[in-house]
Amino acid sequence: MKKLFIVLTGLICMTGCTEKQASLKKINQVDFSNVRITDQFWSPRLDRHTSVTLPVCIDQIENQTGRIRNFENAAKGEGEHSGIFFDDSDVYKAVEGMAYSLINHPDAALEAKTDEWIEKFAAAQQPDGYINTFYTLTGLDKRWSNMDKHEMYCAGHMIEAAIAYYQATGKRKMLDVCIRMVDHMMNTFGPGKRDWVPGHEEIELALVKLYQVTNEEKYLDFAHWLLEERGHGHGSMGTEGTWHPEYYQDVIPVRDLQKISGHAVRCMYLYCGMADVAALKQDTGYIAALHRLWDDVVLRNMYITGGIGSSAHNEGFTTDYDLPNLEAYCETCASVGMVLWNHRMNQLTGDSKYVDVLEKALYNGALAGISLKGDLFFYVNPLESKGNHHRQAWYGCACCPSQISRFLPSIGNYIYGTSDDALWVNLYIGNKADVKLGKKAMKVSMESQVPWEGNVKLTIDELASTVKKEIRMRIPEWCEKYTLAINGETIDQPTLDKGYAVLARPWKKGDVITLNIEMPAVLKQADPRVKQDVGKRAVQRGPLVYCMEETDNPTDFDQLTLSTKSNLDSQFDATLLDGVVKITAKEENKEINFIPYYAWDNREAGKMKVWIDYQE
Repeated sequence: MKKLFIVLTGLICMTGCTEKQASLKKINQVDFSNVRITDQFWSPRLDRHTSVTLPVCIDQIENQTGRIRNFENAAKGEGEHSGIFFDDSDVYKAVEGMAYSLINHPDAALEAKTDEWIEKFAAAQQPDGYINTFYTLTGLDKRWSNMDKHEMYCAGHMIEAAIAYYQATGKRKMLDVCIRMVDHMMNTFGPGKRDWVPGHEEIELALVKLYQVTNEEKYLDFAHWLLEERGHGHGSMGTEGTWHPEYYQDVIPVRDLQKISGHAVRCMYLYCGMADVAALKQDTGYIAALHRLWDDVVLRNMYITGGIGSSAHNEGFTTDYDLPNLEAYCETCASVGMVLWNHRMNQLTGDSKYVDVLEKALYNGALAGISLKGDLFFYVNPLESKGNHHRQAWYGCACCPSQISRFLPSIGNYIYGTSDDALWVNLYIGNKADVKLGKKAMKVSMESQVPWEGNVKLTIDELASTVKKEIRMRIPEWCEKYTLAINGETIDQPTLDKGYAVLARPWKKGDVITLNIEMPAVLKQADPRVKQDVGKRAVQRGPLVYCMEETDNPTDFDQLTLSTKSNLDSQFDATLLDGVVKITAKEENKEINFIPYYAWDNREAGKMKVWIDYQE
């Protein structure tokens, strides 16, 4: 952790020490490098990420596909390109996951493997800074001729990976490769040069990260310029096929957006880039657009799992309230995107409703994307299955496995936030963390039984002197009853502000906050405008959405129904699916067994449903 601070400080000073833009963010992230997760639910998953998921990704990239070979061939300037034109991005996302793993789990062999790959990246870079194995091997004369060939998308993921690895190790070789690529792009595009609308957003948020690490404002300005390019007809000038402005978020200028449209993952990256640029450029027009878009996404186009994107046709959206279950697309990458975007919205506003959505997408839409063993992946996450939908070891388009590989080790980013006057506690995941209250450094630890039970204890382990600040404890939207206490003394009527219980007092070492949240299983009803869910109910307990699988309900699966008489019984079963709270709906002579949605398709193949027929 000390190394990380020294590294970043050194780089910022080396690049000129110009003053950074002030930010509109109300909350700053406590980086996961300062958070060590010690959680009964998440720690085993993070261990499997290191021992299983990363090795699977490395094997696929090196041995089962031609992704690394593409870099080797590009360095030689000969040989064929294998795979899809954007496959470089999978390698970069895997590197980001490897870097994040190294931050909290140092591993000499993994670091050596990452260095080996980075040498191949550097060797594949062209003298003018351009790097993209598809065009290097199929014709550099065609580069920058098609806005939908993901050149900037791949560059964005390379930037994110390079920054992650620099923060993990202090090694800047990959970062220097990225800087040369970005300088090449800025020499080619920009005001007075060529127009460009990236067909797949991602570069925008990556450029903001590059600005934050290097303190070079030109990267922030370039991100802003790319966002401003949208909605002016530039996209139709640069593609081999038909340019569909709605699909590419290119219909109107981004500050005028009212509704989400087109490809779900592209939307998420766009909104993240807008939030990042808006915060630093203090662009209230962007922020107003993001609020409108959030209402459209969450209130009219989001599944109960936090998944988005109902249509396989465009990997995105059709019309409001069109949320089919069997045909639901809900790409894993889109659920991760919901986490990333809602995290930013919470930082901008201090409103816990964004963390409510973040939590929903994290525990359901995103977590379902990987098997319990950590070796198989979902690309698509439907809310119903006839028994023929299963995770795979890899995909021809492998954005989701590589996305999960970089997302899981970074979940510590979403637990805490800080502001000048408060520590914000967002997620109840067991951990030990180094944070600051104002200028006072402190160490805190959290014990949590979420998502199985609602018992949470937050302890101030170290604090040099008493400090009077706020600690804001999020009260989840699914919580109807809770008790809150400080040092064993119950707070009868805590002050609530935008979903946070505000605790203000002089804090000292040894202070303990306990939060006990009641977590009954409940039946959820969809908005009546969602025609696919009329006459149905879903089961939820705490942050977890549940489903019924045929393996637990082998008799008359399609005829099973819930009703007003259904009694929901919750019992923890340590032998089931690595240990879960199983819910049984009991009624007269029938029972329906439910498991958490994230855990489905980890046993025998069979049917699955989230929304169940319901009788009044």
